[in-house]
Amino acid sequence: MTFLPEPAVLIAYSLACFVLFVTPGPDMSLFLAKTMAEGRRSGIAAMLGALTGCCVHTLLAALGVSALLAASATAFTILKVVGALYLLWLAVDAVRNGSALNVKAGARPPASFARTFLLGIGVNLTNPKIVLFFVTFLPQFVAASDPHASAKLIFLGLYFIAFSLPLAVLLILAADKVVRALKGRPRIMRGLDFAFAGLFGAFALKILATQGR
Repeated sequence: MTFLPEPAVLIAYSLACFVLFVTPGPDMSLFLAKTMAEGRRSGIAAMLGALTGCCVHTLLAALGVSALLAASATAFTILKVVGALYLLWLAVDAVRNGSALNVKAGARPPASFARTFLLGIGVNLTNPKIVLFFVTFLPQFVAASDPHASAKLIFLGLYFIAFSLPLAVLLILAADKVVRALKGRPRIMRGLDFAFAGLFGAFALKILATQGR
């Protein structure tokens, strides 16, 4: 079991994973917004997409590609711009086709599971917060001289996904219950649409201000 870190390291890393999860970000805002707009099925689809994106980040970190990306100012700038534009599009979409509209007759049907899943992947892969976690923070739990460093990086990345999954599911289920209670109050639901639009816009600006080093 050479890929397993020491118990003390794993405990410290678990705390870091928890802090990252509870810190609001584009991923969490997306699957909560999808839950409130289209139900827990869409929320889970977005969440699974985001965690699939974390699998990609894990492989890139283990292969050293993410480190190369972080070292390239041009590549990091492109990533930030793409991610920011993506979130701005989500902000506009939340206002134009938000959860309050779903209460009305004739509202557009929810997006397919596959489309929402791909949306979650896209938001995650263009989220510098996640990139920096896997590039700068994750390697701190593995010694550079460790001959099993790549295997340990993969384990830690997958551990983060496994750690986050049950927490995300509980969050989505709680949000779904809140929405069911508010479905008869379209003004409140509409306020939530604008709140999520504001969050996506704020995260877009925060992403553009994120430094690569």
